[in-house]
Amino acid sequence: MKDRIESIDVLRGLAMAIMALDHVRDYFHLTANTDDPLNLNTTTVALFFTRWITHFCAPVFVFLSGTSIYLQSLRKTKKELSLFLIKRGLWLIFLEVVVVSFGWSFNPAYHGIFLQVIWAIGISMVVLGLLINLPFNAIFVLGALIVLGHNGLDYLESAEGFQAGFFWNLFHHGFFTPYFLDGDHYVLIIYAFVPWTGLMMLGYCFGKYFSSFSEPSIRRKKIFGLGILLIGLFVLLRGINQYGDPHPWSYQDDEVKSFLSFINVNKYPASLMFMSLMIGLGMMVLAWVESVKNIFTDFLKTIGRVSLFYYLVHIYLIHLLSTISFFMRGHTFAEGYNKESHFPFYFLVQGEGYGLPVVYGVWILVLILLYPLCKWYDRYKTAHKEKWWLSYL
Repeated sequence: MKDRIESIDVLRGLAMAIMALDHVRDYFHLTANTDDPLNLNTTTVALFFTRWITHFCAPVFVFLSGTSIYLQSLRKTKKELSLFLIKRGLWLIFLEVVVVSFGWSFNPAYHGIFLQVIWAIGISMVVLGLLINLPFNAIFVLGALIVLGHNGLDYLESAEGFQAGFFWNLFHHGFFTPYFLDGDHYVLIIYAFVPWTGLMMLGYCFGKYFSSFSEPSIRRKKIFGLGILLIGLFVLLRGINQYGDPHPWSYQDDEVKSFLSFINVNKYPASLMFMSLMIGLGMMVLAWVESVKNIFTDFLKTIGRVSLFYYLVHIYLIHLLSTISFFMRGHTFAEGYNKESHFPFYFLVQGEGYGLPVVYGVWILVLILLYPLCKWYDRYKTAHKEKWWLSYL
């Protein structure tokens, strides 16, 4: 398969565009760093869904990374692909630690290093690079065992007296857990990697749909049906309320809040229910966009084709806009570096910000500003395929 599959780029671009909304909220919303937007006791429906819809992004991005790896396997030898994945995975970890952490914090002393989605993708690529010589079915079974079975560790982790160390948190349990290297410098574990590695393996196996079902109409039906199946699995497991997510749902004081509790699944670490729901929705969108072509899908496709470039630039752009807003509100440079008010970001005061209309306005502005940059880079990358290093960005 030589042609690039545009529907994958469109879905990836959609995930990246929605992701920017969450990061704009982190820097601009009034309660972004003082309250959880999914807290049913304090949130609003609009705020809840502003956060909840962005859950779609990370699992789709990781899953499609696996799919892209499978498509690469159709034109590379296993040895070439293994070496590429290991090198690219290590490069992504480096980017997370050095480039992304600084973009989030604007802290030249690197007091905080944040292990987030790029780290999770990087380490998952390294693992898959080491396993890529296994038979296809073995990779599928291993990925399925991880995704279906890792929530069994929830029972161990919830037991009285359980203490998670650094490597266990890195492996599965970590949820914004800081580990101090000294008095001032720490590593913050946000994405425990094992569930994401399992999801990337299944994404790799999903890539076979594009080689096995060459007729688009048949492929769309198969993918849409798989999406329905995954959402059905979510509804079944959530209804049983015993396994697949560490936080059972419960009836609230009204039907709307009860529904919000039902769909409020665990991202850190990514639970089976979380992945089933979000990948199920992603499958349905993927099946739909394969037959749609318009200005909006072209916009998303451009972003999806240069997703890592977009990711790196969008963090710096959003933080820069937040910094401009910080100074426009009358703050000084010294206040921006006041450790007591900003954790973990500089030029951001906790409890200070704007409502959702401003958040959405800034989000649209960010997308408008990023699009021409992505368009330029996509053209540059396409015109200079001889530059090997472009495959790492």
